[in-house]
Amino acid sequence: MNRIANIAVVPALRSRNYRLFFFGQGVSLIGTWMTQTATIWLVYKLTNSALMLGIVGFSSQIPSFFLAVWGGVLVDRFNTHKILVIAQILAMIQSLVLAVLALSGTIHIWHFIILSLFQGVINAVDAPARQAFVPEMVEKRDDLASAIALNSSLVNGGRLVGPAIAGILIARIGAAYCFLIDGVSYIAVIAALMAMRLKPKKIVVTTANPLQRLQEGFVYAYNFSPIRSTLLLLALFSLMAMPYITLAPIFATKILGGDARTLGLLMAASGVGAIGGGIYLSTRKTVVGLGKIIALAPALCGTGIIFFSLSRMLWLSTLMSALIGLGSILTISSSNTVIQTIVEDDKRGRVMSLFTMSFLGMVPFGNLFAGFSADRIGATNTLLIGGSFCIIGSLLFARQLPKLRQAARPVLQQRGILSQTNT
Repeated sequence: MNRIANIAVVPALRSRNYRLFFFGQGVSLIGTWMTQTATIWLVYKLTNSALMLGIVGFSSQIPSFFLAVWGGVLVDRFNTHKILVIAQILAMIQSLVLAVLALSGTIHIWHFIILSLFQGVINAVDAPARQAFVPEMVEKRDDLASAIALNSSLVNGGRLVGPAIAGILIARIGAAYCFLIDGVSYIAVIAALMAMRLKPKKIVVTTANPLQRLQEGFVYAYNFSPIRSTLLLLALFSLMAMPYITLAPIFATKILGGDARTLGLLMAASGVGAIGGGIYLSTRKTVVGLGKIIALAPALCGTGIIFFSLSRMLWLSTLMSALIGLGSILTISSSNTVIQTIVEDDKRGRVMSLFTMSFLGMVPFGNLFAGFSADRIGATNTLLIGGSFCIIGSLLFARQLPKLRQAARPVLQQRGILSQTNT
């Protein structure tokens, strides 16, 4: 195994702990995307309402907006590894409860709302913990950018395989089995976490209360313009672009005249684009140059959303889904990598909780807006608005980019990433 690791094309896979996480999490994420596909399909089947799609999406993500920053405080103060194990166990229970309700034929819309809220609370702690845990798994700091990009590739690899399998299972034997497979798949990542050999985490002992530590993280992120601007762009992107997934069942059925397999195809195509972007980012040797990608990627995604909303042909919608996936992964993963690279280690958990709040925390408001708007002006016009705002956000960030490079240069030079002139 060591020999294989030494010749690995992807630098992050040289670390044993990260290899364990990569393969365990890879299995689990396939189940996660199966559940997400089955959930939006069943909700739409039960209610035939775009608004209810938005409400369920809102329920699953709103805890991240309010609780993620507190999750970051927990991550900075306690053992990240133990937090992740507990979170995976609770998420497994949530999926198995969904499976039991669906298999017994007793599932109702309020079950989805309550269980989505529960999963959202888990994610509010799990997401910043997962982000902050990456540097603990990677043995060399030079491999960090590769690990972060590969992490995003994992999520989108699940997005490729999971919905495709879900579409087939829903059409043939029912959505309940997607929830069951998801619940069982958590065993892989729990086993991987338990098999890791980790160095003791250095936890800074402080007398400051949680509110003071939270304020310290906010002030630090706000005053450092590269982090502040990146988080603001990510928040706008999540608000306007991510509801594409929530409205996908409407396009799959009413606009394209398909079924669950059509939905699976569209979401899998998005995964293909995302994997392509993830592979590109995971093989990059340095964080230098990611600023340009962050400036361009939301516009790329926004263009895909606009053409997807106007398309009435399956092949074009599938192609645009792939473009949306590419733009999404480049935006999210590049932003993550830059922030993880320049943030101070003792504030990593709190800043990554702000990343979670900007990324996942804004999604519920986007879902709610999308559901309400689609009921009033139609799904097509809703996505047209979202795609346009993504392009505007790219243009505004691009104008700030030279100043952001200047602000980040001293940190990159101090850490040996940058020598003289480039950022």
